[in-house]
Amino acid sequence: MRSLLMKNPVVIGASWIGAYLVIILLPLLILLLYPPTPSDIRSFWLEFSAALGFIGLAMMAMQFALTARINRIEASYGVDLILQFHRYTSIVAFFFILTHPIIVFIDNPETLQLLNFIQAPWRARAAVIATLALIAIIVTSIWRKQLNIPYEPWRIAHGILAVIIVGFGLGHALGVGNYLGLFWKAVIWTGIAVAALWLLIYVRLVKPYFMQKKPYLVEAAIPQRGNVWNLVLRPRGHEGIRFQPGQFAWLTLEISPFRMREHPFSFASSAEHCDRIEFGIKALGDFTKTIKDVKPGTKAFLDGPYGVFTTDRYENTAGFVFIAGGIGITPMMSMLLTLAERQDERPLLLIYANKTWEDITYREEIEALKDKLDLTVIHVLREPPEDWSGESGYVDQGLLKRYIPKRPATRNYFICAVPKMMDQVEKALHELEVPVTNIHMEHYNLV
Repeated sequence: MRSLLMKNPVVIGASWIGAYLVIILLPLLILLLYPPTPSDIRSFWLEFSAALGFIGLAMMAMQFALTARINRIEASYGVDLILQFHRYTSIVAFFFILTHPIIVFIDNPETLQLLNFIQAPWRARAAVIATLALIAIIVTSIWRKQLNIPYEPWRIAHGILAVIIVGFGLGHALGVGNYLGLFWKAVIWTGIAVAALWLLIYVRLVKPYFMQKKPYLVEAAIPQRGNVWNLVLRPRGHEGIRFQPGQFAWLTLEISPFRMREHPFSFASSAEHCDRIEFGIKALGDFTKTIKDVKPGTKAFLDGPYGVFTTDRYENTAGFVFIAGGIGITPMMSMLLTLAERQDERPLLLIYANKTWEDITYREEIEALKDKLDLTVIHVLREPPEDWSGESGYVDQGLLKRYIPKRPATRNYFICAVPKMMDQVEKALHELEVPVTNIHMEHYNLV
């Protein structure tokens, strides 16, 4: 029973959230040891604002850990959910830190003169710089596309602004000294900032260094239906990356991995072969549209594998249901190919939605897999041909009810499509009494 609970994603999620709360609150609780003397005690609102400031600063330091792609953390819930958590907690930290000076100004209006940057003491200047950097990082992150900021420059600026926020925020706290007056307290909080800086150095310098030691060469860019290209890579001078079917990696092409121009793509090949790796890439953006022009012999680097969207985590299930839309078939293709090579005998259902018959990526390959697997394929077309006798329209509750097993809890369900389709399918599966622990989703947008 205990082992089953530890594998339950709800239990795992609650455990990680509990650990996160402990980590961000523990430094504040440490500050309460040997509190300021009675003569230094201020009003409740000033103490409350200080607590918000310290919690916000601890949360900002934790953002470095959330974005460091630490395997132990990522292996529980996947990079996509961790990055979503990172975005939400950044906004919460933003409001905590912004509320801190607002309360101070309301409680003691004379402190408004600290906004005079030229005449204010250095500790106040540090607070202003950290706050402005925080506003900049939030604005450019939420509205990056509307502001037409390219991803690579934004990512560099994002890291610089994050260092400024934590560094100058800590400087402000040390300068005020009300709670960090004792040397050992200052050392603990400085250690938190140093750890955050080390994680940034690890992501930007250490990890790219090891990636550079294990290069890949492009073997081919194979055209597929649906304006998709399979980019084929072979390892050079090493055995290659070992991954689980359905996982993904961050790909850097042609340039040094230190340049941070990397893009996440799902593996489209069998996990049984690490000496020949394929990624399914749809030509949608500036980078993906260039994949067809990549020449054989081009150097590539991989950071991965990442992701928990894989059949390998559910060996005891009676079978699988795959629900894909468009290029969302890529990770599922890796799962199907791997299951075929392993001669898996469990029943499999693939519901695959596309616009037209000609848009169905890997159409012939999927058809061929029927001879190797107990696989049922249901194509759903939004614009079917006149002689079409299959399913048309959208993957809704009625369609799912027609095809999923009568005992839906006996299967694990994998969904990968555009967000709107995933939300609709997830809701429909819940209404069909599929347990939440049996539904697994992969999100496209990680940048």
